[in-house]
Amino acid sequence: MENTRSTESAESAESRAADGVVVRTATKDDVDTAAALFRGYLDFYEVTVRDPDLPRAFLAERIARDESLVLLADLPGGEAGTVGFAQVYRTFASLALRPVWVLSDLYVAPPGRRSGAGRALLREVLRRAKEAGVAGVQLETAYDNHVAQGLYEAEGFEREEFHIYFHGLRGLQGL
Repeated sequence: MENTRSTESAESAESRAADGVVVRTATKDDVDTAAALFRGYLDFYEVTVRDPDLPRAFLAERIARDESLVLLADLPGGEAGTVGFAQVYRTFASLALRPVWVLSDLYVAPPGRRSGAGRALLREVLRRAKEAGVAGVQLETAYDNHVAQGLYEAEGFEREEFHIYFHGLRGLQGL
């Protein structure tokens, strides 16, 4: 996989949205902050994690190995701090013969909701994907997450009628 973070310019490492939300690339120094948001994301989707250190270790390993792009959203003024994160996995689309990105996780903590942080994260993912020349960005969300679906569709994502199958080798519960 292409190492897009090491080739980023300093300018693309941080981006400020029109509403003042700052989106930046998470580094090893941000693991604790990102892990707290990741844990909130897991809680939102009601994923039971038996080992409370596992989400942090998982995220730290993805960042250290450059296996995912993790973005953080900071609200202006510093009062709320870092309120959101997105995690993107870089892979390939055989039918397009090009790289494709999978936006696996996008989460905004309750204090940051309705602030534009989710939109800023999504737009930054799309900007970087375009800059990297990928074929597209794929994502999925819960069928009942209408707020997220509205955001994705407003930003140009289209619901596909393509049948997607998944065979779990180990359930999500009890990690």
